[in-house]
Amino acid sequence: MDGLPDWLPTWCLEHLGGPPAGVLFRSHQVSMVFGVRLADGRDVVVKARPDDGRTASCLAAQASLAERGFPCARPLTRVVGVGALAVHAEEYRPGGEVLQGDSPDIAMRCAEVFARLMAQLAGVTVAPPLPNPPWVRWDHSDAGVWPAIDVLDRRHQGVVSEHIVQTAERARRRLLAAGLPCVLGHADFEAQNLRWQGRQVWAVHDWDSLAWQPEAALVGAASGSFASAGPPTLAPVDSSEAFLVAYQQLRGRPFTVVELDIAWAASLWMAAYNAREMALCGGSPAGGDALRAQAAERLRRANA
Repeated sequence: MDGLPDWLPTWCLEHLGGPPAGVLFRSHQVSMVFGVRLADGRDVVVKARPDDGRTASCLAAQASLAERGFPCARPLTRVVGVGALAVHAEEYRPGGEVLQGDSPDIAMRCAEVFARLMAQLAGVTVAPPLPNPPWVRWDHSDAGVWPAIDVLDRRHQGVVSEHIVQTAERARRRLLAAGLPCVLGHADFEAQNLRWQGRQVWAVHDWDSLAWQPEAALVGAASGSFASAGPPTLAPVDSSEAFLVAYQQLRGRPFTVVELDIAWAASLWMAAYNAREMALCGGSPAGGDALRAQAAERLRRANA
C-alpha cells in the first residue's frame, strides 16, 4: 500500500464501497493508474489524470461500448473531481497477450479491430473529447508546429533534428488543408494497449485517448502506430498500406483521394510528435530512425 495517493483509500470507500487492501499494479504516464484489491476481495482499476475536461466524454463512450459487448473494461463510477484530478474506476480486465510484430498480416488483424471499434463509436453520441491528445493535436492554435506542452517545451530543443520538424510541418499543412468532418475515434491504437487471446482480441485499453478528428486521420495514425509495443515506433510502409486497405474493405467504403492523403499525413504527424518527445526525453531513437527512413515516401503518398 506504500506509495498510494492519500486520497485513494477514502475515494474507494466513498465510490466503490470499500477501502483498498492491496495493490495489484501501478503505472504513471499521462494518467496515474492503480490496480487495487478492495477489502471485500473485488479487483478494480482506479485512474486519475489532470482534469482537462475530456474524461467524462471518454468514459461515457467507453461505457457505451462495454454495454454493447466490445472488449473493453466496464466503467464502475462516474468521473469525480479530486483537486485538479479527474478520477474514475473501472473493472479489472486482466489476461491476454501483447501482439508483437509489424508485418502486413498483423496490420490486417489490427485493422479489423480498429474497424469494429470505429463502427461502434459511430453510434455513440458524446460531447467531443477536446482538447485532443497532443500526439494528434495538429489542429492546435499555439505558436509553431507543436502544441504547447510545458514539460517538453522547456527542454533544449536543439536535440530535435530539423528533419523531424520539417516532416511535421509538411504533414500538418496537409492535414489542416483537408477540411474533413471530425468523428470520435481511438487515438492511441498501439500494440501495448491491446491484449489478445490467440487470434481474438481480448481487451482494448486506454480510452482516455479518444479524439475528435477526421476518420481517415484516425485510421492513418493507427496504421502507423499499431506495432508500438513499448517505445513508440513507426510501422513499415507496406504494413501501413495493408492496414488502410483492410480497414476500407471492412468498413465497406473506399476512402477518397483526399482521405488517403490525410491518412498518410496523420501517420507522419504522430510519428514526428513521438520522435520529438523521445529526442527531448532521451528515449529510444527507433521511431526517429523509422521516420527518417520512411518520411519521403509517406510525404509523397500524403501529397504533402
